[in-house]
Amino acid sequence: MAFMEISIVPIGTAQTSLSQYVAHLFRLVKESGLNFQLHDMGTTVQGDIDDLFLLASRMHKALFDYGIQRIYTVIKIDDRRDKKSLLGEKTDAVMEKL
Repeated sequence: MAFMEISIVPIGTAQTSLSQYVAHLFRLVKESGLNFQLHDMGTTVQGDIDDLFLLASRMHKALFDYGIQRIYTVIKIDDRRDKKSLLGEKTDAVMEKL
């Protein structure tokens, strides 16, 4: 299983708050059935790499439904195949060492 961190920013909105857009995208993440963790600067999702790319595409395109003309999307992928990992284990490992 892979991890994807995704952050999507609509550009050219009438206000500086983006929470309504984040909420719209978060619904797509929840509907995907994948494990996820929302954080202040994006969302981390765990799943099969093909499912992650499909979700990223759906999320990116979804904001065009709001009439947004420009969308900036940042995606980071960690696809480790030598052992299974769960969402949050990396953070737990660091915290144990502190």
